[in-house]
Amino acid sequence: MRFGTFIPQGWRFDLVGIDPADQWRVMRHLAQRADEGPWESLWVYDHFHTRPVPSNQATHEAWTLMAAFAASTDRVRLGQMCTCMGYRNPAYLAKVAATVDVVSGGRAEMGIGGGWYEHEWLAYGYGFPGIGERLGMLREGVEIMRQAWETGTATLDGAHYQVDGAIVQPQPLQAGGIPLWIAGGGEKVTLRIAAQHATYTNFAGGLEAFDHKSDVLRAHCDAIGRDFATITRSSNFNTVVGETESEVADRLDAIAARVAPHLGDDVDALMAEYRSGSALVGTPEQIVERLREHEEHGLGYAIHYFPEAAYDHSGIDLFESQVIPALS
Repeated sequence: MRFGTFIPQGWRFDLVGIDPADQWRVMRHLAQRADEGPWESLWVYDHFHTRPVPSNQATHEAWTLMAAFAASTDRVRLGQMCTCMGYRNPAYLAKVAATVDVVSGGRAEMGIGGGWYEHEWLAYGYGFPGIGERLGMLREGVEIMRQAWETGTATLDGAHYQVDGAIVQPQPLQAGGIPLWIAGGGEKVTLRIAAQHATYTNFAGGLEAFDHKSDVLRAHCDAIGRDFATITRSSNFNTVVGETESEVADRLDAIAARVAPHLGDDVDALMAEYRSGSALVGTPEQIVERLREHEEHGLGYAIHYFPEAAYDHSGIDLFESQVIPALS
């Protein structure tokens, strides 16, 4: 199994209590720590407003961070989970990503999806088109980016995007262009786009849902003659690990106490996943067991979000020393 880790950027109230002027220092430290450790990749979210509720807490922009991480790390790969196609013109996005790839020495990943966070769509003036239109934008945007990275120019007279000889130079350093992670589990459109273009997929849910989405993806691959095995399936995990179950409980209490002043009654919504058993919470042995089960179902890449990361490295240390070696 391959491993990635999220860098806190404020979106999930994971930099509260840290002065915004100091937050980049914290993020850079965690990125460089990942660069020196066993992680294959680091990730950020492409969002503008905090979740589960919008607030005035800082949320740092994803592609600005990609460029900054490209210049301040040496080895680790750099991704977003996932870039919202509707937030940037795809020819412009192809140009930005290609520049990040060059700055990083060929380490960029492109996580891309149709987008869902209605509040920030409306607040930033993008409207909020229906799901069919958003997925149409995703399909055309992926075509434009692929064309730009493979040929250096892009032309498309689409329903959603029109580009005419857009020059994308420099091209990415990676042969064939930047790897595409198609995020989402929409069965008729998203997974068909993934079958056509993705190096990786990323969809959420329990094992039963994972198996079903995998079967749908396989069927789309069969329909176009692509080898299903050439697509690596990934999932994201909200992860809290402790030496003992008692320590895990203390960690969860500390997380809740940290964000409660900013969320009030909504803190229960934030913590529900961690306390319900659906998140990846437990001792190293318990977490290895659960990830091994996912691996048996075809999961090839696990990306972990540690809500404590900006404040306490000890859980990450434990994961690095006991979980990753057991599975990689």
